[in-house]
Amino acid sequence: MSNTEIAEAVVPETNTAPEPIKKVSIICSKGSLDMAYPALILANAARMSGIDVNLFFTFWGMDIITKSKLNDLHVATVGNPSMKIPTFLGGLPGMEFMATRMMKKEIEKLDLPSIGELLDILEASGTEMYACQMAMEMFKLKREDLVPQVKGVLSAMDFFDKAAGSQVIFI
Repeated sequence: MSNTEIAEAVVPETNTAPEPIKKVSIICSKGSLDMAYPALILANAARMSGIDVNLFFTFWGMDIITKSKLNDLHVATVGNPSMKIPTFLGGLPGMEFMATRMMKKEIEKLDLPSIGELLDILEASGTEMYACQMAMEMFKLKREDLVPQVKGVLSAMDFFDKAAGSQVIFI
């Protein structure tokens, strides 16, 4: 048997289209600028496509929804292989500031909304945003420390109840 014949025997051809995604739940676990944008833009794209969205912020992802940190997210230069700079250089004073400034300029060129504006857009579009109860306790955060777009504080188990039937994405 040829490789083609084996593949055809193993994977039967079907003419049915895949089910469309109806709901997505995104777990935001990192609070750097370069991790906040992908999660929020993905959530916005889903909402624009008519897909229901839950966002669950945990661990460092809590920075995205913490009032005192929201407008001061940075780009991580240490341990970021995409930066293409040696780790010891990434740790030099001013490197993180410079990388963050460069990324913010590129974001501005693309006319992307700020993180706060994206949270407003997502809330207005019906996205449900939740903070992780354990992370709140661990970082000693109170409900009033969070942005008003956060609908509630959930345990991980409660989040999975909310996520039932959805595609789950971990960022």
